[in-house]
Amino acid sequence: MSIYHMKVRTITGKDMTLQPFAGKVLIIVNTASNCGFTPQLKQLQELYDTYQQEGLEILGFPCNQFMNQEPGEEADIQEFCETNYGVTFPMFSKVDVNGKNAHPLFVYLTEHAKGMLGTKAIKWNFTKFIVNRNGEIVGRYSPNTNPKELEDTIVKLLEQ
Repeated sequence: MSIYHMKVRTITGKDMTLQPFAGKVLIIVNTASNCGFTPQLKQLQELYDTYQQEGLEILGFPCNQFMNQEPGEEADIQEFCETNYGVTFPMFSKVDVNGKNAHPLFVYLTEHAKGMLGTKAIKWNFTKFIVNRNGEIVGRYSPNTNPKELEDTIVKLLEQ
């Protein structure tokens, strides 16, 4: 099973798979509106604005598993992201990224790209996964990694 077969729900409630993103370079990130890392939405949007025409897609998945930093409903989350950070990249319905109710996409991501010391668990909001045009997970980045630090990697993957 490839990443493109994963079923997801858009922030507006539409069920889909990730198939429309096949052949693109992806950054998949768990987001939260009330987190110290929330300003990373601005840097993610800047990357999207710069490289979307070349094949970059950023997929945001709100998550409320870390100190209840994403308590809102989907419509509130979407409005917050658009109003405060100009987010136009695809956002999806709120998911769990850890535990027995973890979304299958994040189970897949964490099994194929382990964290520090080989751990699977996502430690906090704004953990970022990069997927190449072939659907292979090529990197996992901590919340502390500013999205702008991913630019060189993104450019190299877009050129492949």
